[in-house]
Amino acid sequence: MTSILDRTLTVAVAGNPNAGKTTIFNNLTGARQHVGNYPGVTVEWKEGTLRRGDLRLNIVDLPGTYSLSTFSEEELVARDYLLNHAPDVVINVVDASNLERNLYLTTELLEIGRPLVVVLNMSDAARDRGYIIDHHRLSQLLGVPVVPAVGNRNQGMEAVIGAVLEVVNSRVHLPGTADQCRDAGPGPGGLAAPSRAAGSAGRVNYGPDVEAAVARIEALLPETPHRRWQALKLLEGDSRVLSDSLPVGARETVATLATAFAASSTDDPDVLLARLRYEHIGRLCDEVTRQVRGNGAAALSDRIDRVAMHPVWGVPIFLAMMYLVFMLTFMLGNPLMDLIDRGFGALGTFFTGLWPAGSPSHLKSLLVDGIIGGVGGVVVFLPNIVLLFMAIAVLEGTGYMARAAFVMDRFMSKVGLHGKTFIPLLIGFGCTVPAIMATRTLETRRDRLITMMVLPLMSCGARLPIYALLIPAFFAPRWQGPVLWMIYVTGILLALAGARLLRATLFRGENTPFVMELPPYRLPTAQSLLIQMWTRAWLYLKKAGTVILGAAVILWCLTFYPKPPATWVPPAEPGQATLVAYGQMTDPAQRRATELSYSVAGHVGRALEPVISPMGFDWRIGTALVGAIAAKEVFVAQMGIVFAVGQADETSDQLRAQLRARYSPLVGLCIMMFALIATPCIATFAITRQEAGSARWALAQTLSLTALAWIITFAVFQVGTLLKLGVS
Repeated sequence: MTSILDRTLTVAVAGNPNAGKTTIFNNLTGARQHVGNYPGVTVEWKEGTLRRGDLRLNIVDLPGTYSLSTFSEEELVARDYLLNHAPDVVINVVDASNLERNLYLTTELLEIGRPLVVVLNMSDAARDRGYIIDHHRLSQLLGVPVVPAVGNRNQGMEAVIGAVLEVVNSRVHLPGTADQCRDAGPGPGGLAAPSRAAGSAGRVNYGPDVEAAVARIEALLPETPHRRWQALKLLEGDSRVLSDSLPVGARETVATLATAFAASSTDDPDVLLARLRYEHIGRLCDEVTRQVRGNGAAALSDRIDRVAMHPVWGVPIFLAMMYLVFMLTFMLGNPLMDLIDRGFGALGTFFTGLWPAGSPSHLKSLLVDGIIGGVGGVVVFLPNIVLLFMAIAVLEGTGYMARAAFVMDRFMSKVGLHGKTFIPLLIGFGCTVPAIMATRTLETRRDRLITMMVLPLMSCGARLPIYALLIPAFFAPRWQGPVLWMIYVTGILLALAGARLLRATLFRGENTPFVMELPPYRLPTAQSLLIQMWTRAWLYLKKAGTVILGAAVILWCLTFYPKPPATWVPPAEPGQATLVAYGQMTDPAQRRATELSYSVAGHVGRALEPVISPMGFDWRIGTALVGAIAAKEVFVAQMGIVFAVGQADETSDQLRAQLRARYSPLVGLCIMMFALIATPCIATFAITRQEAGSARWALAQTLSLTALAWIITFAVFQVGTLLKLGVS
């Protein structure tokens, strides 16, 4: 037999949500994809590579899916890849502690006729629950290699790679495999006879009536490895699997056969086939699994759930968890933030010392005030961001966040959504872009659009630097955690209210039922937490070194040019005496303020002032808000540039001091409210346009949220001023 180990192979990794699929992918490729203990993390395929000598494996991580139906976008992505890209091997990651549920997808993967390797992941969890699985017997019954593994400990990976190479080199995907599958008969106990032909042994025997109908439809279809699976789907009434090249007459005959079968069946065809698959899986599990002791882990999980998912106490527990997260973010993050802050201050002082004292230099100002001040003003908040997402990663990794989705379902259902919507909303705390992509896990386009439209109201990580700058500037330490918690809760409440309004107006219709598997409680590994911390830190630093760096340089130019003529007199601000001409000014701070006022940014800010002044904002805040359209963090960089031009040793503490001197706590709160609600960043606009399939939804999202931000911020400022709350 000719070896094919001298070429590039494509390996797809497929499996149920929570089965540890992405962990296996990370172990094989060294990639650092996000790993979460709830459905919906992987919403499009990701690629990595593995080399074994001259052999190159392109490994593709597909979205987690329970079946190859197309109830959601993630199932469609997985199914289309498996059928249209024809990977050389499919690695099916199965949760060994939940074997019966996970093998449903395995039966479908066997039916599509691709070479298969089954990985029994979390084998340690199955043993801890008292289950012993005979993987050798399971391999015989399925007709494919079955490899036990513990993904979060990187155990069994070499065996997985060996099984992949064995399957590929045995040429199990030669032409004729599909015919061998069809000819294999049932074995003892209704199980198919063992065979190595593309997993033909594991094929479900649906009984004479179904098999006869499948055979008639198969005869009308072109010869492909997945022809049997295609015929089964057509029997279920899923016409989307039909090729456009199939003649019209054949299409009509297929539709007639499917209709006739449905009419003769006592159950809906899809329900009937699902039941027969589970009956087959049940017999298989009985043969390969034995329980040696009681399931103590399940009993403990049930006891925890009785508290965490209590109908009364569940929501307060969730809110208390998030409150604790925000308190720890500031308590632990502030000392680290001060260290980074002092480091950037020292760096600015060093570069300032390269020029003679008092000598004006455009290059010095660009380096110190534009680049170091702008980028440093954003990087300084890295500890807060890393700590926030480490805490969320702990809640995800333990399995608590899936429970939170069920707890929140009662509230979600009142706004016309269900608890599964909570998953994209939760991801929105990290970044709105992947959160919008995660709406693919929702079954209906209506639910996806509603969730997309309100997702920017969740405080993404890009807003956290704004909060981390303003909250310590205007609020005492004991109030910093509660204020941050209030901002996040306000976003959640506005998102729910917005979803309710959309559901009652533009998106009327039946509610979809909420069904989601609860993963077992697990202790997240230090490796997975470190991966997530590093991923968040790297993405943040990458943005700081690219998007924010570019924006900081542009904004510095806009605040530095053009220079005012010597005879120009800046307009006096409220309560300020009439100023002298620019050429007659001797105070450096006054000259700097005048230059800023005359710059392009100053003119833009003053043009916006009539619109933003009812919210308590001046032209300086206006220019920073315009810059935040590129990325929310740019607001902090712009404020640093506005208030730190010409001062090399400016730190965030000094910037906060300037903000306190110029603005009231009420204005600080209003800035955070506006940043929470208003115009999403450019990346959010782009991904909304892509996922919604139309620019009008992205434009409607941007305009409506900006208008809502103005209305709410206006109301907060005017009421606060009237009641004299936080005005001094």
